[in-house]
Amino acid sequence: MTDSIRLAKLLATQISCSRSEAENYIEGGFVTVDGQVVEEPGQRVQPEQRIELMAGARLEAAEAVTILFHKPAGVDIEKNPDAPLKLITPENHAADDRSGIRFIKRHLKDLTLTDPLGVQSSGLVVWSQDWRIGRKLITDAAKVEQEFIVEVGGKILPDGLETLNKGIQVKGSLFPVKASWQNETRLRFAVKGNQRSQIASLCASVGLSVLAMKRIRIGRVPLSPLAVGNGVICSGTRNFKYHHSL
Repeated sequence: MTDSIRLAKLLATQISCSRSEAENYIEGGFVTVDGQVVEEPGQRVQPEQRIELMAGARLEAAEAVTILFHKPAGVDIEKNPDAPLKLITPENHAADDRSGIRFIKRHLKDLTLTDPLGVQSSGLVVWSQDWRIGRKLITDAAKVEQEFIVEVGGKILPDGLETLNKGIQVKGSLFPVKASWQNETRLRFAVKGNQRSQIASLCASVGLSVLAMKRIRIGRVPLSPLAVGNGVICSGTRNFKYHHSL
């Protein structure tokens, strides 16, 4: 049997390019081996295998992407740095994603989780390679409104809803809260400053216990209609709006 060879080396020989250029083509998802896309430059192949460079292949670096994901309850993403590798796959890439961005493994490198959700919470989470998105959602978090639907138990105290709308006190600062009933057991909260962790104690102060929590919006980016466990890919700051990226 003929000795195997690194894919990048074989591709560089076949198309007369440098080794680094071959690696960029491969990591960009533009190279197939016997008809299957291969994204690992170091994969061993046989010289007789069919190596092809896709039409439209380009060498420029891939644009930084942002991934919007509908986290299921019961999944720990905050303490698991490998969560994107396990949760974000071609299989759960939303079928109605109209961003035009082809999913490649490079999209899972150097991702920053902008604001996690607790293990038992569900809803919209954002991973990004784009420092501008990170700055907006992390550094400037106090200016970004987030919206939650909260299932509650218990009986609210008289004037409890008014109390909820007085805001959240954190270290001497008052963070605004917009609270309203969706039905007899469900409250809608809109808060700023990543104060989701304070919602449970705020509810407790008016006689309610939190049974479930779902984040349905970050800024102007809504969760709907992203299905549980599915994600979409955005690029740039203009496309960081779910309906623009679909």
